[in-house]
Amino acid sequence: MTTEYHDNIEDDSNSFWNKEPRPVSFSGVSRFRRWLFPALTATVILVLIIALGASNTTTSNRLWSLEKSVSNLTGSLNAALQLSTNAAADVRRLKFSVENNKDQLTSVSEALKQLAALDAISRSVASLKCSLERLVNNGSEASGCCPLEWDRFHRTCYLFNKTPLSWSDARDWCNGHESHLAILITDDEWDFVTRQAAGTYYWLGLTDERTGNWEWVNQTPYVMNRRRWRPGQPDAWTNHGLGPGDEDCAHLHNDGRLNDLHCSNRLRFICQRREQRS
Repeated sequence: MTTEYHDNIEDDSNSFWNKEPRPVSFSGVSRFRRWLFPALTATVILVLIIALGASNTTTSNRLWSLEKSVSNLTGSLNAALQLSTNAAADVRRLKFSVENNKDQLTSVSEALKQLAALDAISRSVASLKCSLERLVNNGSEASGCCPLEWDRFHRTCYLFNKTPLSWSDARDWCNGHESHLAILITDDEWDFVTRQAAGTYYWLGLTDERTGNWEWVNQTPYVMNRRRWRPGQPDAWTNHGLGPGDEDCAHLHNDGRLNDLHCSNRLRFICQRREQRS
């Protein structure tokens, strides 16, 4: 029996070369890729949450500050409203009081007018009395009276002389008639004299010619009172063209306040003396 020999070397060789290589495992890489995207997503979301949280905290702080400011403003407005309400109530009470006292105020006004009229009548009566006494005494001045054509005020006599003279001539004229240029101390005296002057220039007994300081004609120091002077006066103006010296003498201006002038100016003047006593 013949044994057949089969050469399988080629088959074995083919089997060797045709054998598939062992596949490489990518399971680790795939697993890394599968976790990478969710991790990045989660990180981004976490960052957004943190940013939004910080933003919300800042916004909350701002809203709290705004709320506090609004609360303070509301309190201030309420306080102002309360003050306004109180003021309105006070005005209503005052209006009510004025309306209730209108008759009394009218009565007071009428009483003041009557007093003024009585004062004028009293002066007229006193002047008439003095005139009668002068007639009885053959022209002699009576006790408690002023000379003829002089005005009496608070036991003082005033003459508003309408003859224009320089300040020194006016001073000498008053001195020659048992008087002096007017010296005004009290508010009542100022009010009486300015009212009688009626907007006309009159010399007063006020000068700084002797010492450079303002003083009354009897050398009593004058206490400066700016409200009695016109604005910007006394200014000791030197461009007057009236000779040496500045403006050393004071007069009543047409508004009843003082002004300084060069003493050589010729103005009306006011003499003053005490009433005659027995």
